[in-house]
Amino acid sequence: MSTAVIDSPIVGRGARDGGRLFRDWFSGLSELAEAGGRAAYVFVMGSMAELVQTFDMPVVFPEINSLQTAVRRVSDKYLSLAEDHGFSPDVCGYLKADYALQVLGGEHPMGRVPKPSVAILTNACNTYFKWAEIWERMYDVPTVAIDVPGSREAPNVRTPSPADLERDRRYVAHQIDELIPVLEKVSGKKFDIDRLREVLGRTNEMGRGWRRVLELNRGTPAVFDAMMEGTIFLGVANALRGTQAGADYFTELAEEMEYKREHGISPLVDQEEKHRLAFVGVPCYPIFRRFYELFSEWGGVFASSTYMWFASGGLNLDFEYDLDRPLESLAEGVLLNVTKAMDAMLFHDQALIQAIDDFNLDGVVYHPIKSCRTVSTSLADSRRVVLEQRDVLALYIESDMMDKRVVSEAQLKNRIDAFFEGLDSRKLRLERSG
Repeated sequence: MSTAVIDSPIVGRGARDGGRLFRDWFSGLSELAEAGGRAAYVFVMGSMAELVQTFDMPVVFPEINSLQTAVRRVSDKYLSLAEDHGFSPDVCGYLKADYALQVLGGEHPMGRVPKPSVAILTNACNTYFKWAEIWERMYDVPTVAIDVPGSREAPNVRTPSPADLERDRRYVAHQIDELIPVLEKVSGKKFDIDRLREVLGRTNEMGRGWRRVLELNRGTPAVFDAMMEGTIFLGVANALRGTQAGADYFTELAEEMEYKREHGISPLVDQEEKHRLAFVGVPCYPIFRRFYELFSEWGGVFASSTYMWFASGGLNLDFEYDLDRPLESLAEGVLLNVTKAMDAMLFHDQALIQAIDDFNLDGVVYHPIKSCRTVSTSLADSRRVVLEQRDVLALYIESDMMDKRVVSEAQLKNRIDAFFEGLDSRKLRLERSG
């Protein structure tokens, strides 16, 4: 491959532009906070960002703020402060970091976070309820919880009937109808359904680009690492959801990945892709770069990740908003993306088996974490089911997404090295027998 191909400005553009867009977005929040302005607090799963945008309200994602404290290696300061105030070490690390951030007046390594004007949550995560109650007590702001029906059974066991889905959609739609007057009161603006159509249309554009990017990773070599670069893509997918900048970004990202696929460009540096993996859970952010290197040094690439399923706001689903019926379609989209996000955390064994086939994977890495029982639920059972149905190797490693006190790089390295030694040995045996 020629140096000109690899050195083309299009290669790495998504990571560069994603980082810039994210920093610009956070700078805007910092300027708002310094001016005494407020923002709508929403969560990644079921953010209602499109509806909030129609009222020109900036949005704050507390999970994103918290994980950034870990990526920037200062999360221990926030966790310790929250625990000094009585929070248990077992409580969600994201919640504790955000609580400390509020106590510190919005102080953050990327700037300053504005106070909330309203809080919107879904039942996608049980912690969301207690988290929002903290803001309600601290700031006396309206808090709206959208109850989204989840899967009654594992998706591979029971498929909801059209009648069931319609009842669930109407249930969510009624709650959105009740949310609109709250946002009108907080923002001082009337709801504009044509504005909602525009925003939903831009989200549709984002989804088309996102799904194409995911699809392109099925080829060999993969065109991006779903854990490392995928986290950058997720940041843009949430922060710029429904914006023209977000739509343009994912259109251009798909173009970059098409170029990399055409020229066989891997996300690895100075080596070939040797093993194709799936990542289950949330990355280890306190040592994020090193955590990635523990896999990439062995030629391991994460071609797929459950994180990119449950944290993308449904952009990975084959669904587009119907702009002729925007409110009804918004309710349908919220229902689908929150239900599928919960499924990706709780019922992901069959989805992983499908990913093993679609992405030609030879290994699955399970990463349960201390800070989040929800995303770590039943991973051992999932591993058992996957190994019974597919001939792959699985690695089970424990650390945390926020708390460096329970992260042992040496132990992680020993387990990961042994995993890749097993993958290399297995690959050699298969080559000899074939």
